[in-house]
Amino acid sequence: MSFKRLVLVMLLAVAALSGCDQGGNGSTGGIPANAVQISIVYSPEFAPFMPALMDQFNSAYAEGRNPVTGAALASGEKPIYITGKDGSSGTVMQGIVNAIIAPNNQNVERPTIFSPSVSHWLALANFQSGRQLFDLADTQATALAPVVMAIWESRLNAIRQTVGYDDVGWEELLQVLNSPNGWQDFGLPNARRQVYYGHTDPYVSSTALSTLIAEFYASARSNGFTGRVLTLDEVRDEDVQEGVRNIEQLIRHYSRRTTEFKEYIAQGTEYLDFVALEENDLIYINQGKTSLKPPERLVALYPKEGTFWHEHPMGIVNADWVTAEQREAARVFVDFMLTEPVQELVMENGFRPANPAVELAFPFVPENGIDVDGPPEVLNVPDPEVVAEIQQSWSFVKKQADVLLVIDVSGSMNGDKITQARTAAEAFINALEVDNRVGLAVFSDDYREVIPMNRLESNLNQILPAVRNVRANGGTELYLAVQRAVEQMSAVDDANRIRAVVVLSDGQDTGTQGVTLADATRAIGATREDVNPVIVIPVAYGSDADINALNAIARASATRVASGDPSNIGAVLDIISSYF
Repeated sequence: MSFKRLVLVMLLAVAALSGCDQGGNGSTGGIPANAVQISIVYSPEFAPFMPALMDQFNSAYAEGRNPVTGAALASGEKPIYITGKDGSSGTVMQGIVNAIIAPNNQNVERPTIFSPSVSHWLALANFQSGRQLFDLADTQATALAPVVMAIWESRLNAIRQTVGYDDVGWEELLQVLNSPNGWQDFGLPNARRQVYYGHTDPYVSSTALSTLIAEFYASARSNGFTGRVLTLDEVRDEDVQEGVRNIEQLIRHYSRRTTEFKEYIAQGTEYLDFVALEENDLIYINQGKTSLKPPERLVALYPKEGTFWHEHPMGIVNADWVTAEQREAARVFVDFMLTEPVQELVMENGFRPANPAVELAFPFVPENGIDVDGPPEVLNVPDPEVVAEIQQSWSFVKKQADVLLVIDVSGSMNGDKITQARTAAEAFINALEVDNRVGLAVFSDDYREVIPMNRLESNLNQILPAVRNVRANGGTELYLAVQRAVEQMSAVDDANRIRAVVVLSDGQDTGTQGVTLADATRAIGATREDVNPVIVIPVAYGSDADINALNAIARASATRVASGDPSNIGAVLDIISSYF
């Protein structure tokens, strides 16, 4: 370890200890009276180390040193003080745009620096605002990570051995999907037939946006496109859209952010076969940093059709809330991010260094499931209007869902619980896209369907009043309700749609009809071999909720229990809505 690197590690350790009560925002010390104050919003992938880096940057100035050169501040040179936070790239991008065109919107961001995972968002901000908010030519990459398909090694080996070559991509994954016996036709006799794939929301997640663009490229190529860069003609072509729709049929369920998938996929091959991730997330999983230890190694599949590099750019905002002096200060922070000690720290966190003077080293070894050489085929970024069109197309190329909303109306839900459940259910329904199908059931002493499953657009005027009118009374046949709801959804025979049951309950089963928790989980397990297994998402209400029972139901479906606390209805909506 170099002396500079050792010093940085020591400084970061001290900063982390002293700043543990400061919200992780790079504000451990006082702000110098004459400091130029700047702010940054960065991608969640930088959250593990960026607060300490900001503290180290601020500490250098507090000590009268330039953090880039290490030299004493020159006469008249002002110190710089940076604060910041992490945020999902798409949400932050929209917040910056809103600050320009809709400043009264509840989502407004006014940072000095915006550092998303990929520069797609900077270009989209320019396009959507109609202004050059970011000078893309003057925007510096700070960490490199290609988007990969993280796939279980046994699955990738099975594909390669069956097709007889190593260069694998979307074409081969679709071969597994379309094979009569799925994985069993690919040399895995005890595996399920269907393919499970997951990716996140392209309006929020950089990985999802890049993945969706890559899917359009793959579909366009298979439909004869030979150009270098996608245009609106390809994106609007019905055959290309159908090809993307076929890829999206691999989806088991979606998730709002990559953070959730990093933890979910560690459950193993029975949960997902592959998921779109940044390469650094794959390294994170293979280094054993998830809460669950994966049952086998995940490996990076760099699709033969091509993928994107995420460069984690630092875009300095060109807006009236950023002064010329702040822009110059922001450039100093960008220079700091590119210093060799910082780039070595970035690399330790699974990113390839953006400073070419830093040699690629551990954790970039084959044992961590990556190809040291990176992706062989890199896609060109389309024009912003094309990226925006691809993003907007997701609503009609994504896999649609059939959602049965099941509300506990037993006496134990009386009072605040049923009020909160009604509020959350109504908000959830309003957040669904109109092409999803939704139905409503309730349970107390028995299970009862209230509104049959139908397209949301057709059901909306019936289902919302029905939700508002639910009242709590009687016993709690939770296990019966789960069993019946899953059986009801199993009868919906449509391989092209996600099938889901959302249960809002306190989980306190007092049933007398003889249905046990084991019966409920067996009903869920019986759908695992279906092309679209029924997933059950429990939402727990009340401090006395039977979390053990609800957890058992969630585990049987490889989902997680969400808390129905009244203060976090937005968070609950994010969790349950993200599956669709």
